[in-house]
Amino acid sequence: MIGSYVAVGDSFTEGVGDPGPDGAFVGWADRLAVLLADRRPEGDFRYVNLAVRGKLLDQIVSDQVPRAVELAPDLVSFCAGGNDILRPGTDPDEVAERFEKAVARLAAAAGTVMVTTGFDTRGVPLLKHLRGKIATYNGHVRAVADRYGCPVLDLWSLRSVQDRRAWDADRLHLSPEGHTRVALRAGLALGLDVPADPEQPWPPLPPRGTLEIRRDDVHWAREYLVPWIGRRLRGESSGDHITAKGTLSPEDIRSRIAKVA
Repeated sequence: MIGSYVAVGDSFTEGVGDPGPDGAFVGWADRLAVLLADRRPEGDFRYVNLAVRGKLLDQIVSDQVPRAVELAPDLVSFCAGGNDILRPGTDPDEVAERFEKAVARLAAAAGTVMVTTGFDTRGVPLLKHLRGKIATYNGHVRAVADRYGCPVLDLWSLRSVQDRRAWDADRLHLSPEGHTRVALRAGLALGLDVPADPEQPWPPLPPRGTLEIRRDDVHWAREYLVPWIGRRLRGESSGDHITAKGTLSPEDIRSRIAKVA
């Protein structure tokens, strides 16, 4: 029975792509917190989301891991290193060494540390060339999980997120339905009975023509790719001036999800 949960990570764990009624993001970790709280007496569950978009592994280790250690929860979800892997010239072996040191710190303080693999990017035009690098990092994450007894939220094998409807318009972050399916997969990784199958088939889509696909690609490049490249060239991060969500009430999360459902 998990009575406290702290989420540590970057935009994926912050919930980018899954906006609530006020525009603030919900995301898979908040949704998992509700699944966990449903198994406790009302008011007997504590949840803190420390994740901030755009953060690199060392930033997460410096800013979030000490707070998670201090809170010493029953469960920590730790998803970090993905933004490092996306950067040209980074070595997944070296990133994994730093990742393991952080897991060791968390495992010494928390009851359970759940780690997360990266997605299979074969269908993501901007990231598909990094597929081998991500797979290498995933292998390290699984090895670290074996050494420290961590459950693994395996996103590489989650086939349902290969559908474009699982992704936000920016093609880099999950949609609300994508976040929901990840939350369900996380619940399964923790041994929970979840209310739906994360691999449930999507309804069929009408076929798209070449012209429609090309028009969507041009719109995506103009609205998302060019600004993303611009931030990289200027040395800016999407997480600059962003504050973590912090302590959240499961009741409030339920209410926000219901208002946009």
